[in-house]
Amino acid sequence: MHVRAPVWLRRAGTPQSFAVLFALESFARALLASLIPIQAYGLLGSAQKVSVLFFAVSLCGLAANLAVPWLVRHSARRWIYSAGTLLLFSAPLALAQGTLPGQIAGMALRVLGVVAMTVCLSLYIMDHVERRDLTRSEPMRVFYSAAAWTTAPGLGVYLAEAVSPLAAYLLSAATVAVLLTYFWYLRLTETIPPARPGQASPNPIVNFRRFFSQPRLALAWAIAVGRNAWWGMFFTFTPIYAIASGLGPEVGGVAVSAGSGFLFAMPLWARGLRRFGVRRTFTAALLASAAFTGGVAAFAGLPWLAFAMLMAAAMAMSVLDSGGNVLFLRAVRGRERPEMTPVYATYRDAAEIGPPAVFALLLKLFALPVVFVGSGVLMLGLARLARFIPRGL
Repeated sequence: MHVRAPVWLRRAGTPQSFAVLFALESFARALLASLIPIQAYGLLGSAQKVSVLFFAVSLCGLAANLAVPWLVRHSARRWIYSAGTLLLFSAPLALAQGTLPGQIAGMALRVLGVVAMTVCLSLYIMDHVERRDLTRSEPMRVFYSAAAWTTAPGLGVYLAEAVSPLAAYLLSAATVAVLLTYFWYLRLTETIPPARPGQASPNPIVNFRRFFSQPRLALAWAIAVGRNAWWGMFFTFTPIYAIASGLGPEVGGVAVSAGSGFLFAMPLWARGLRRFGVRRTFTAALLASAAFTGGVAAFAGLPWLAFAMLMAAAMAMSVLDSGGNVLFLRAVRGRERPEMTPVYATYRDAAEIGPPAVFALLLKLFALPVVFVGSGVLMLGLARLARFIPRGL
């Protein structure tokens, strides 16, 4: 007798369900995207010290990424993802203390939770979404998160200023609780079982060598690093620049939300990717971002014009987000997914370690606009790298 699976089970592994998971995670994170640098700036008193703090905390994420392959092989993926959500749940509670130790703990918990969740979600997507559908599912996943990144940064600052910082932190924690509930409701299956007793543990060094010996994987990683580095700069230094220029934290929060709002153009950008190809579209977007980001520094003395330049640069960067992680997903070999995915996920750590370290050094010597000069130069270098994207994508 044929037993018909419930509709919700048959739909559990669809691109829409992964998009909802990503959107809930994004809302929880985005609520704190502007509050974290604002609170750190208030506690430390300078943009240079904030950069040092972000650099130090990001080292925790790198260590976590090195441990993930072992965890994936020795534990069910659902437990690793659940542990990540619990870490993300704890982050706003630590930040709510309003102290430097609480700030450091909250930022570290947030980074560790995101690493675990990102790696597991990428593996689930590769298990359940056909390779030919990735160019459509990735823009959908980012598009679903557009509402979160458009509304939540400004909402977080508004709640902190008009009500209480605690209100924003509690809302973030509550969203993570909803995320964990929905994840267990989906009951996602895993095609790669945990390791058997006695099975050799993966060697992170071997995995890194294998990853970077494949040009297409190395290129996907480099572009992901640059993309995340720019958005990290945007979320960290936009609120700080708003405060330093006298416009206030509310303007910084609204600017972050407005820049994120270009994610709603995902369907348009995705259509452009299919028509013109990933290579040409990414190259044009990176060149535009380089020009507009450099323009922020050129007009730093005119804050409103500088913010207009920043919005234009954010629009250009949203084009890269429309491609999501498709370069990696199309390049990785099926049998190497558990080992290569954690290595690829280190793009977050590289983006959070390298730029803050460079910015901390530059801000020791120059004023705040140097951050935008450095980011523009980075985008120019990525535009040159984008020329090596395979023409068939």
